[in-house]
Amino acid sequence: MALALGLGGASLAAVGVSDSSPAPVFASEESDCVFPPPNLPHGFTKTFTSRFIDAGGLRQHAYIGGEGPPLLLVHGWPENWYGWRLIMPELAKNFTVIAVDQRGIGLTDKPRGGYDTGTLANDLVALMDALGHQRFAVVGHDTGMSIGYALAADHPERVDRLAVVDSFIPGVTPSPPLVGSSEANKKTYHLGFNRVPEVNEKLVRGREDVYFGFQYDIEAAKSKKLPDYAVKYYTDILSCGRNTLHGSFGWYEALDTTIAQNQRRKTKRLTMPVLGIGGAESQGAAVGKTMKLTADNVQSLVVPGSGHWVAEEAPEKMLAGLNSFLAPYRSSWQSTQTSSRPSGGRGKSALHPE
Repeated sequence: MALALGLGGASLAAVGVSDSSPAPVFASEESDCVFPPPNLPHGFTKTFTSRFIDAGGLRQHAYIGGEGPPLLLVHGWPENWYGWRLIMPELAKNFTVIAVDQRGIGLTDKPRGGYDTGTLANDLVALMDALGHQRFAVVGHDTGMSIGYALAADHPERVDRLAVVDSFIPGVTPSPPLVGSSEANKKTYHLGFNRVPEVNEKLVRGREDVYFGFQYDIEAAKSKKLPDYAVKYYTDILSCGRNTLHGSFGWYEALDTTIAQNQRRKTKRLTMPVLGIGGAESQGAAVGKTMKLTADNVQSLVVPGSGHWVAEEAPEKMLAGLNSFLAPYRSSWQSTQTSSRPSGGRGKSALHPE
C-alpha cells in the first residue's frame, strides 16, 4: 500500500509502487532517464515501498519494508540500495529494513559537498529520526563500512550493533604499499583516481560502462560475476544526470577530512557488538582485523567463494551470518515490545497500519 506520512515535521512519500506493477519505475530529477530495478525477488514490491524522506536538509531515497526492530542497510560504491535486494526479503521477516541511497547516489540528492563520513553519518541519523527510530542496527558495505563506523562512533547511543562488509576504514586500516602486485593494483587503483577532482569526472563521462563495468568485474569472485542486468542497472544510473558522477566520487574526494575525523574517532573504542564480514576472494579476515583496531567486541565471518559483492554473490551465507549476529538485537526488542504493550492489545506500526 502506498503511503504519504508526516513524521516529526519531515515529509515521507511513496513513489511509483502498485500491486499491479512488477517493479517500480523512477524518473531522475536531473534528466528524462527512467530506471526500472530489474529482476527483483518474487514479492519484493508487496513488502517494500520506495520512499523519499526530507531529513537533515537532504531529500533521501530509501526502500522500506518488513516488521520488527529497525535495520539500516548502507550500500557501497559504485552501487546503491539495489545491492541489498537479494537479502532484503528474508531480513524483512524479522526486521523493519531501511535500504537507503547515500548522499550523492541513486535517487538521493546530490549536493556539491558534505561527503566526509561524519556528514554522511549525520544524514542517516536525520533519516532515522524522521522515521521515528531512536535506536537501530546498521549493516554497511564498502564505503558503507566507514560510514557505519562513523555512525557508531559519533552516535553510539543510537547504534545497537554494527555489521561491516568487505572494505577498510581510512585512517584506521593500514594502507597497502604504493606499488603492489598487478592483481592488487587492479582492485585498488580507483582509490587514487576517484580522489582527483574534475579530472575523474571528465575521463569517465561517456565511458561509464567501461570504468564501472571493470570495477564490478574485477571485484567479484572469479566464478561469480554480477549478472549483466545488475551491471547495466547500476551503470545506467551512474551515466545519467549532470551531478551523478560528482556524487559518486564524493566519498573519495572527501577522504582527507574523513581520515582526520577517524584519527579522532579511534581514540575512543566502540563498545557495541561488531561483525566484520569479508569475502574469501576479497578482504576475507582483514575486515574483522580492522574492526578489532577500533572495537572491543568483534566477531569475524569469512564467506567462502565470495568476492567483494557479498550480498549479491553469496546471499544465503551472508543472511545466515547476519541473522545469527542480529538475533540478540531482535530478542531484546521483542522483550521491550512485550513489556510496553498494554494488556489485551497488540502494538501497531506507524508504517504498517492495520
